Amino acid sequence: MHNIVYSQGGVCLSDGFFASGVHAGLKKEGALDMAFIYSVSQCEVAAVFTTNKMAAAPIKHFRSMGDVKPNFIVINSKNANAMTGIAGVEDIKEVLSNCPQEAKNPIMSSTGVIGVRLPKQKIIEGMKLFDLTKKDSSSAAKAIMTTDSFAKEIAFKVVLNDGSSFNIGAIAKGAGMIDPAMATMLCFITTDAKVDKSEMQEVLDEVVKTTFNAISVDGDTSTNDTVLVLANGRSGVYEREAFKEALFKVMHFLALEMVRDGEGATKLVTYKITGAKDDREAEIAAKALSDSLLVKTALFGEDPNWGRIASTIGASGVEAYEEKLKVSFDNLCVYDRGEILFDAEMEKKCAIVMQHQKFTISCDLGIGEGSFKAYGCDLGHEYVKINADYRT
Repeated sequence: MHNIVYSQGGVCLSDGFFASGVHAGLKKEGALDMAFIYSVSQCEVAAVFTTNKMAAAPIKHFRSMGDVKPNFIVINSKNANAMTGIAGVEDIKEVLSNCPQEAKNPIMSSTGVIGVRLPKQKIIEGMKLFDLTKKDSSSAAKAIMTTDSFAKEIAFKVVLNDGSSFNIGAIAKGAGMIDPAMATMLCFITTDAKVDKSEMQEVLDEVVKTTFNAISVDGDTSTNDTVLVLANGRSGVYEREAFKEALFKVMHFLALEMVRDGEGATKLVTYKITGAKDDREAEIAAKALSDSLLVKTALFGEDPNWGRIASTIGASGVEAYEEKLKVSFDNLCVYDRGEILFDAEMEKKCAIVMQHQKFTISCDLGIGEGSFKAYGCDLGHEYVKINADYRT
């Protein structure tokens, strides 16, 4: 057995990691807009990126680096450096050539407006403000925000049976253009676990399926979606199952924080599919519900319109039958394998459930053993307002 304990410190909890945020003039009124993450030791790195065919320049640059051990990440907000072609990659090379001398094989990550070249000089001057002795994960988390309403960070200490331990922590951003198919969301995870690169990649690929790949705010997959895990090995400690569980806790927490912070969102909803033909069909059905605009607007209006749930499942392409389907709002069953239980009294009870900030919509397809949980939010006026003038 092992024990995973919540800890303060975010990406700076792990031994040898430092981070902070600065104002480089990319945002107005002195807001933090650039961040760094630095390790005194070079790191093994695992990564998962967007499947968007228009992947941004930072992703292209990372993929061109080959099998290297970085110890430094520079992150800018306000500009995604996407749809900028070869020039966008060359801009990254110029920026990274001006990193602090301690930086080895540095990585760049960006978030913000698509289709605009990087303000290189502001970023280069901003890097001069970096203090590599700072352990300020919270300011780094704030600096990478775009439309986020709050910063997102988490950390855990993992204690193994023999008393040895390692740490893991992360910062992330994301509130809109969220329908990760990767793996505009970014997540940076640091650990002092002594983990093999290939094994770390295997674990990350597995964990991302039920965390970042299970959430949706608006059904749009960004050009910049990135999850990076940096392991500097300084604890000298590792155990696969403990590492996998801790990584899941980190990524699951941050994934749900992104949904909770969905642009204008007021609800965090779990879509629990059971009884599907297989897990893949359960995933398709769950994600269809989390992406559906009709379902999202019903959530916003706190309308327990279970017919939209049934219709969305039927349209998703999975094997489903009217006489086998069961639909519930939390523990309130409104439709049970052909029997409509949704009378006036049940509607009142379900409407109360939908007033909660968190609840579950469960659908048992009654066919097989397949199951999956997806996570989504409502869609309201504020989302339209934010995205109607995003570039300003």
